[in-house]
Amino acid sequence: MAKETAAQRVERIKVEKNGLDVLRDIYHYSISGEEVHGEDIDRFKWYGLYTQNRNLQAADDETLYFMLRVKLVQGSINKAQLKILSEISREFARSTAHFTTRQSIQFHFIRVRDLAEIFHRLNNVGLSTVFAAGDVPRNIVTCAVAGVDENELYDVREIVKEVNEYFDGNKDLVNLPRKYKVGISGCAKHCMGHEIQDLSFSAVAFEDGKILFDVSVGGGLASNKQFALHLGFVEATNILEVVEAVSLIYRDHGLRENRRKARLGHLISEWGLEKFKETLEKSLGFEFKQGKAQEYTPYAKREHFGVHNSKENSKVYIGCAVNGGDIGANGLKNIVNLLQKHGATKIKLTTTQNFVILDAPKKAADDLVKDLQAINIDANPNPFKARTISCTGMKFCKFGISETKDAAISLAEHLHEKFPDFEETVSISMNGCPNSCAHPNIVDIGLVGTKFKDENGETVSGFELVLGGTLEGDKSRYGEKMKLKIKPQNVNRTVEQIIASYIKSSKKYLGLFLKDLIDGDEFTIYDLNKK
Repeated sequence: MAKETAAQRVERIKVEKNGLDVLRDIYHYSISGEEVHGEDIDRFKWYGLYTQNRNLQAADDETLYFMLRVKLVQGSINKAQLKILSEISREFARSTAHFTTRQSIQFHFIRVRDLAEIFHRLNNVGLSTVFAAGDVPRNIVTCAVAGVDENELYDVREIVKEVNEYFDGNKDLVNLPRKYKVGISGCAKHCMGHEIQDLSFSAVAFEDGKILFDVSVGGGLASNKQFALHLGFVEATNILEVVEAVSLIYRDHGLRENRRKARLGHLISEWGLEKFKETLEKSLGFEFKQGKAQEYTPYAKREHFGVHNSKENSKVYIGCAVNGGDIGANGLKNIVNLLQKHGATKIKLTTTQNFVILDAPKKAADDLVKDLQAINIDANPNPFKARTISCTGMKFCKFGISETKDAAISLAEHLHEKFPDFEETVSISMNGCPNSCAHPNIVDIGLVGTKFKDENGETVSGFELVLGGTLEGDKSRYGEKMKLKIKPQNVNRTVEQIIASYIKSSKKYLGLFLKDLIDGDEFTIYDLNKK
C-alpha cells in the first residue's frame, strides 16, 4: 500500500474525529497526564494549539510545549479579560504574550496539564480558543475603531457579530480544505487589508451617498500568493448570506489533494473567476452590483495612531504602538492599570500587532498618553516603530529559521536612533521563514528567514531582503526579492543603508525610491556579508 501523503493524512484524521470533539480529549490529557496521541496533536489546532520549537528547552526537558492562540472577537479585550490574559501569561506561559495580525493574542510554553485551568479561566471572562487555528474559519478581521471613528463609512460591528455567530463552533464548517480568512470593514483608511483575505467586504461610498460593500475573494500570501479579486458590490444586509454561500462552496468544492494548493484562491484559479462568480450568484439568487473601482489607502498609511475624538460624547480613542506586538504579562497588566487609573474600559487590537484604547475620557487623554509612554507604548510612535511587525520566529515556531521578535525591536530602535528626524512611515516586516505570517511581501522592507552559504561556505541562518511591497486596491504589488541574503548581525546596517540612500535621493516618497532600487536604475545595496 502506498504511503499516504500529508494531505491524505490530514483529511483522514479530520474525518475520523471531528476537530471540535477533541476538547474532551484535551481535558482528559490535561487531567490524566497521559501522553498525547500524535493525531490528536493535529486536532488540537481546532482549539488554537500548535506545538512549538524545542530550541529554547533545556536538554533534559522533555515537556511537550504548545503555543496557544486566543481568538479575540473583533479584536476586543475589556479590563477583566486583560487581567485574566496577564495572569495566564505569568502563571502558565513564562510571561510571553504577543498580539497577532488577525487581532488575536498568543502565548507560548503552554503545557497540556495546564489547559483545563486555562480554558476555565478564559471561559469565565467570555474568551475562547475555538477555531483560533485549524482548517476552519479564522478570526474575522475588522477595523479596530469601528463604531467610534467619526470618519468611518459604516459601523460594521453588528454585521461582524452576526458573521462570527455563524462561524463560531459551526459543525458544518469544521472540516474545510484549509484555513479560511474573512475580513469586514467600514474603515475610511481601509485598515483591514481586504487584498489578502480569502473573502472580504469593504465599505464604499458612492456619489449618490449610498454605502455598498466591495466584495473580494481569493487573496493570500505564501502558497496562495495572489491579491483578492473583485466580484462586485452588495448591500450591508447581504453580507451574511454571501459569507454563508462562499463558505459552503469552499467546503464542498475546495481542493484537498495538496495542502499547499488548498486555499480558496486555489479553487478560484482552478475554476476561473467567472465560474466561481456564476456558481456563487446561483446559490445566492441574485447578482452582484457593478460600479466604479474604489481607491484604497496605501498600506503604510493604514493606521489609527494618536488621540482622536470619538462618536461618544466626552470620549476619545487612542491608537498605540507596541514593539512588534510583543506585549508580555507585564505589558498586559500595565494596560489594565492605566485603563483603571484613567477611566477607560477596553482596547481593540489592530491588524498590525498594535492596539487602540477605545473609550478614554477626553480630559484624561494627555495624562494617559504620558503614562503609556512611560511603559514604552507610544500613541505617537516614530515612523519605524509604528509599522514594524514580526512573526514568532525560531524562538517558538517549529518552522522558524531566524529569530524575529527581538530583532524587529532592535531594528526599529536602531533606525530611530540613526534617523531621529525622519517622518515618513516605513512598513517593515521580519518573518522567520518563507510562510509569510508577518506579511513580508506587502511591506516597504521585508526580511524573510532563510539559510544560505556564507563567505566561508558555512550554512548560516539569516534573512532574504524583499523590497517594494504594498496594499492599495488594484495598485497593490508584492515586494521583489533582491537576491541579497543577510546575516542577522548585518540586518540593522543594511536597512540603515537603504533609508540613508533614500534620504540622499531626489525621490519624493519611499515607494518611488524602492522602485528604482528594485529596477537597479540608480542605487545599489552594499553586501555587508562580504565586508
